[in-house]
Amino acid sequence: MKLGAPAAGVHPRGPAGPDASVAAGAVHRLTDFVALTKPRLNLLVLVTTLAGLYLASPAGVEPALLVNTLVGTALVAGGAAALNQVWERRTDALMRRTSMRPLPGGRLGAGEGAWFGALLSVIGLAQLAVAVNATAAGVAASTLVSYVLVYTPLKLRTPMATLVGAIPGALPPVIGWSAATGRISLEALVLFGIVFFWQMPHFLAIAWLYRDDYANAGIPLLPVLEPDGRRTGQQALVYSAALWPVSLLPAAVGLAGVPYMMVATALGLLFVWLALRFARERSMATARTLFLFSITYLPLLLGALVADRIWL
Repeated sequence: MKLGAPAAGVHPRGPAGPDASVAAGAVHRLTDFVALTKPRLNLLVLVTTLAGLYLASPAGVEPALLVNTLVGTALVAGGAAALNQVWERRTDALMRRTSMRPLPGGRLGAGEGAWFGALLSVIGLAQLAVAVNATAAGVAASTLVSYVLVYTPLKLRTPMATLVGAIPGALPPVIGWSAATGRISLEALVLFGIVFFWQMPHFLAIAWLYRDDYANAGIPLLPVLEPDGRRTGQQALVYSAALWPVSLLPAAVGLAGVPYMMVATALGLLFVWLALRFARERSMATARTLFLFSITYLPLLLGALVADRIWL
């Protein structure tokens, strides 16, 4: 036998071997299925759900309730994201920022995405219904239906779809609240209002930044229909201004005190100022600044609200 030759019946293994190729392919497919759930986007869903849960239970949340609420919500949110991408796979292929997603990139088929999204959604809803309560499951089901069956098809028809899409986007804190209390109360509606109004300047900034992409895909968002961006800036300013008083409502319903109001006022004024800059200049720089601050604003506001509720 030559030096270095494998013994009889022994097959070489290594990075170039067939076993390694199969393993790498399996990892890539798993990564693509995970990508269908939009994990970075849905992290915010879990943050707002967690806020609602702790605001409803300032004395503490039982570990089982915490885990079942977050896991069930994550599964429903991931399933909704996958079903959304199945529906939008053709328009995603026409936009640079989405063209390499698993479905338009051809790495997964529409059927695979559909069954995966449906399976996650069913398991998540079942977990919420059985291990949490029927109210939380019902709110999650409303989120799923309004996002996939209402908002998604409307995106190709009207710029008002953004307003419709803000409804399912604002429901996660209501899931958290109802998981802890078993009901939807005024406090939950206040949390819904904060996230609802926050989404509008956030989405309008994104629409302006990627208006060329949306135009190529034939999605009639406001910056596509009105390229000068005047109404886009005006609406971003109006919703930012409306968000400020809405963000103070937790104090009116007993969820927060003066420390939270001080934080909410400072954040609200800064939000309005950045929206005003964008409305005046309507540049990529002012839109990007508004977008980046919007990402920072919500965790800071909810963090201050939870801290005021629990510790102050």
